[in-house]
Amino acid sequence: MKIGIDIDGILTDEHRFIIDYGTKFLCEKNINYPIHNDRYYYRDIFEVSEEEEIEFLKENIFDYANNATIRPFASEIINKLHNENNDIYFITSRDFTTYENDNKDKMQSAVKKWINKNKIPYEDIIFAADKVSVCKSLGIDIMIEDSPINIPLISEHIPVICFNHPYNEKINNKNIIRCYSWYDIYRTMHSEKILGGK
Repeated sequence: MKIGIDIDGILTDEHRFIIDYGTKFLCEKNINYPIHNDRYYYRDIFEVSEEEEIEFLKENIFDYANNATIRPFASEIINKLHNENNDIYFITSRDFTTYENDNKDKMQSAVKKWINKNKIPYEDIIFAADKVSVCKSLGIDIMIEDSPINIPLISEHIPVICFNHPYNEKINNKNIIRCYSWYDIYRTMHSEKILGGK
């Protein structure tokens, strides 16, 4: 079986990073802000401009990329799945990685180093904004995703395990399976509904 896995919000708690580092960034600049915990993008969470979002990312994203804490049991479960003859493909649209810019190569390298540092096996890491096309071209059987934009699009074609977050709680359809931890994902991946009893 070919399993597609997003990185941010799946292997890491990116939302917690945005709240923690975002409030620090705004406080240090003496910028007032609300917090909309059920929104996905930095600019929407804090009601800031796209320019302010880019400034925040440039100042903080490499700290996150290099030092983010991996979610509990993520490496353990992915290793189990890989050892059970499943192919693992990381499919990410991490900031700076999917379009030409000064930080593209640096960020792609940081992603690969972080995954290797955390001893996570994989067949390939694909940097792409259009995850539907990647899933189709690779023949991905199931995708693990958190994005409220990507989940509905991908689930039109293959089952999606939605890693639960406040910003995706309202997304549901028959092809979306909601999970709350990596062990919950493991149980779900072995259910008859997903893997035919594998």
